[in-house]
Amino acid sequence: MKTCLECDLLFEITDTDRAFYQKMEVPGPHLCPPCRQQRRAAWANQTNLYKRKCDATGEMIVSHYHPDAPVKVYSRKAFINDDFDATEYDRDFDFERPFFEQWAELSAEVPRPALHGALEFNENSDYVNYAGFNKDCYMIFDADYNESCYYSVGLNKSKMSADLLRSKECELCYECVDCFRSYRLLYSQDCDNCSDSAFLKNCVGVRNSFMCSNLKNKEYYIFNKPYDKETYERLMNSLSDQNELAKYLKDWEAFKLNYPQKYTHGVQNENVIGDYLINSKDTEYGYDAMELWNCKYIYRSFGDVKDSMDCDEIGTGAELLYECSMSGFNFQNSRFNTHCWNQISDLDYSVYCNSSKYLFACISLNRKEYCILNKQYTKEEYERLVPKIIEHMKRTGEWGEFFPVELSDQCYNETIAQEDQPLSKEEVLRRGWKWRDKDDKEYSPATAQIPEDSRNAEISICQEVFACEGCGKNYKLIEQEFKLYKTLGVPMPRHCFHCRHQSRFALRNPRMFFDRQCDKCQISINTTYSPERPEMVYCEACYLESMH
Repeated sequence: MKTCLECDLLFEITDTDRAFYQKMEVPGPHLCPPCRQQRRAAWANQTNLYKRKCDATGEMIVSHYHPDAPVKVYSRKAFINDDFDATEYDRDFDFERPFFEQWAELSAEVPRPALHGALEFNENSDYVNYAGFNKDCYMIFDADYNESCYYSVGLNKSKMSADLLRSKECELCYECVDCFRSYRLLYSQDCDNCSDSAFLKNCVGVRNSFMCSNLKNKEYYIFNKPYDKETYERLMNSLSDQNELAKYLKDWEAFKLNYPQKYTHGVQNENVIGDYLINSKDTEYGYDAMELWNCKYIYRSFGDVKDSMDCDEIGTGAELLYECSMSGFNFQNSRFNTHCWNQISDLDYSVYCNSSKYLFACISLNRKEYCILNKQYTKEEYERLVPKIIEHMKRTGEWGEFFPVELSDQCYNETIAQEDQPLSKEEVLRRGWKWRDKDDKEYSPATAQIPEDSRNAEISICQEVFACEGCGKNYKLIEQEFKLYKTLGVPMPRHCFHCRHQSRFALRNPRMFFDRQCDKCQISINTTYSPERPEMVYCEACYLESMH
């Protein structure tokens, strides 16, 4: 057992952990798993976008870097241009100074891309981030292969949908969380292959239903009972009225508690501890991930990850990674990297490097190898110098630790760390981290009010400015989403995107495990449902028996 240097809590390092650290040639960590994950997440701003100038061309661009951020930012086009070569910022390593101090000086000079992801493969989708292969999309994040989708996070292979979280292969869906292969599904969670329904939870193959939970292959059900088509249609048609919707949402919260929840979210797993896991094996503490094999502490991974630990948003050919984040596509044998992409291996302490290998402490390099602090070396020079730097870092106590949060070029409350582990401004500043104060210009009085019934709204409403009923921040409607709301027969939103996203995020379980008993058979289970929560929680066998 060790005491975390950040939060003072005890955490365990097992023999298996030590064997992995030995394989990766790193010391054991000084922070507990949640603090390690917080440190990595504090480098990733996915959902806050700003207008600023490209430091290469002077043109106005969309970026996840605020105009006041003290970094050089290039448009994606300028960043991947063959004329840009970040080795021009190279420098020698100084063995008389700490490593992170030298890295910070390099970071202050080297440009980075305005947005992250395979943006060159997007079409008419300027306002997206950590996203690729999207068409006609707006404000979607951590999202790939979508068309005409808006205001969503963790979305894949979907069409004509809005306000979704962690969903895939959905069409004409709205306000759904963890839903898959569904069509015209509204206000639902944890559903698969459902259609033309609203307020479903834990349903599979359900159609033309309203306010149902734990059903399988049913049609025309309301409150888990068979109903006539006319009543179903009347309820669905009433959704356009904001007052009616508010009543349904209140009823929905109470109704869901009548039905048991499975102790974990996931399918086709073997010997795993985690939540929201798919097709994984021999993995401990994996979350929002698929196809993990012999991994531990993996968060938001999109597939095919082997023998890795302490990573966020990696996948598709990832192997032997430690303390890496926001990186993927054939990434192997690397430590302490973030935002590196595409055919990469043998990287240490590098950021925004692509299609490269054998880099140490490099930033924004493309198709390079054998570089240190962006300086080119021969293979022999590199292999002689890197071990000396590591020994120097061991003496300074820096080797084996991810980049400190205070070196992040994002403010803490802009990053996904604030979602998972929210902190107050006072606490962030006390730790020496950055905080972004709200911009008063974004909190002006509204020029109009959202109509109670969306059937009464005219498209001219897209010219108005609204004030979020939650935080007061201004927001607008775009014509595409206006038309989608009309098509689906749902009210226009009364909250800004970030408040809506936070509400959806709150519907998912936290990344904490509790020992409790199945509420039916009393077998011991390990689950993210705390014993104090009001839901009935069943083991997998009892849960499957409860499905109707």
